[in-house]
Amino acid sequence: MKSNDGRQLAAANEIRVLRALNRFGWLRTRDLAVLVWQRWAHRPTDEPCLAPLKATASNLRMAQRTLRRLLVQRMVLRAAGPDGSQIYAVSEPGARRLQDAGLTASSGKDLIRSFSAGHFRHRCIANEVAIAGIVQGFKVSTEREIARGLWAGGEMGLAGKKPDVLLRAGRHWTVVEVERSRRNSVDYKALVLWLAWVRPYVSATPQREVMPGAVVAKIVFVCTEAFERRLRADLSELGWRADEADKVIAYKTRLYTFQNINFGN
Repeated sequence: MKSNDGRQLAAANEIRVLRALNRFGWLRTRDLAVLVWQRWAHRPTDEPCLAPLKATASNLRMAQRTLRRLLVQRMVLRAAGPDGSQIYAVSEPGARRLQDAGLTASSGKDLIRSFSAGHFRHRCIANEVAIAGIVQGFKVSTEREIARGLWAGGEMGLAGKKPDVLLRAGRHWTVVEVERSRRNSVDYKALVLWLAWVRPYVSATPQREVMPGAVVAKIVFVCTEAFERRLRADLSELGWRADEADKVIAYKTRLYTFQNINFGN
């Protein structure tokens, strides 16, 4: 019985890892250790904390063992990130295993073939923000889900805007943007215009729905100090009062580094 129980637990852990990889596109071992083996809250008890969560040693061991089995079974693909860390994605056999379990899935082989160091770091941060939200009990839309239109805003987004991560607690949305100091000028202008569109919805008392059943409680930028200075200055020139801007927007400049540091697995 114990042997059978062990095999069933191992198989359940494999499915949980495959589901996580399918949802996020790719993840590192440390991401999976937190997402799959750390206990999730049933519901949020406070505003979201976007700081990265640290995996315990035992959870890392469980993630490593499960990934080794999945690699032997050829259920996952492994690649090296630009910073030297190992990342994992669902293979075609892994996708078929999820499909056999009644889940929609596809191979992530195209997602790990090539990407810039900047894009890689951006996705790492977005993934860690999403994982932190999930563990805290928020309903989360990941960057990959949002990019594919698999979120409440659909293919068109919210007034044409798709966030990097969305955290939901009931009807209250926290929109998260991950920003380096430099941004394409066209994209930056579009962002400022979108903030002007959402401004009256968030500033209102009580806050107004941006779509049925949805209120944007806050827009949070995980960014560099340079980006914060630039956006604050530009919004001020456009007539935003400092107190009003702070009601709509929050900046998190010290939670993450945008340097391409090697985090290991």
